[in-house]
Amino acid sequence: MSKWTRTHTFVLGIVLLLATNAVALLGVAYNRGEAESTLRLTERELHLPYSWGLEKENSGIALELRWRTLAEEREDSYGLRTGYENFGREPDWLDKAKLTALGFDVSKPEDTPQGRMHYDKLLPKEVLLVLEFDGPAHGSALARAQQHFQKEAALLKTNPGEKEFVEREKNAKRELYQEERINSRLFVIDAGHDAASLRAKYSDRQRYAIVRGQIQPRLVDVKHKPKLTAYISGISITQINVPALYRRIFEPLQQSARTNRYDAAVSPYKVTVAFGKRLEPWITEATGSK
Repeated sequence: MSKWTRTHTFVLGIVLLLATNAVALLGVAYNRGEAESTLRLTERELHLPYSWGLEKENSGIALELRWRTLAEEREDSYGLRTGYENFGREPDWLDKAKLTALGFDVSKPEDTPQGRMHYDKLLPKEVLLVLEFDGPAHGSALARAQQHFQKEAALLKTNPGEKEFVEREKNAKRELYQEERINSRLFVIDAGHDAASLRAKYSDRQRYAIVRGQIQPRLVDVKHKPKLTAYISGISITQINVPALYRRIFEPLQQSARTNRYDAAVSPYKVTVAFGKRLEPWITEATGSK
């Protein structure tokens, strides 16, 4: 019986590496066979992170998918709160009935020690999420911002010159501008486990994309009482690599620190993102400002 040598170990390592790469390439090829959906997004939905430190040495460029949820409308001393991005806000549609349909055990009462312990221990579940681009959800967010500004402008009119109301009107005006010009128009609006059922419900493949993500239930205090809610803890893939063909569009923009701010306008660009059979995104086309 021959002895195992370092040469055998080296050869085995090479074989495993080649096999792993082959499987990955086959997965990519399968995913990109035929697009399940295609969205035409802009700099509002695809954020170009600013490169700094060691990241500057990285020759690759990736765009970050910016998504939002339309949460329960709230106002406080800081202005209108609408649940932007993945900040842990609770979408209106993630109620008990939806959580039950997604396979969560929500049978325990929230206002008991046993119930609190039960919900504290619930783990997130992998689900399918529906992304809506520039549809009713964004229309609702825009209407909220418009109504909020009108309300603050009316208050300022009845309290002319008062610092508090001047600041409130200013903030509301800025929020409306951001909603009209800067904020992402891509919203997560539904979830499920069956892609065919979701696609039947959201048939427009140029407005709705289906992706994989995670949902996490949690208890929140509402008027000093515990209430079961849930939030989208993440989307499985949010970084989309830019093909070499389109790097010339984004390299100049990446040098500007302005592209690292969520509240600042950047040079416009349009990117066509396809979602494949495995619901994974890739860029098929990109154009910059003329």
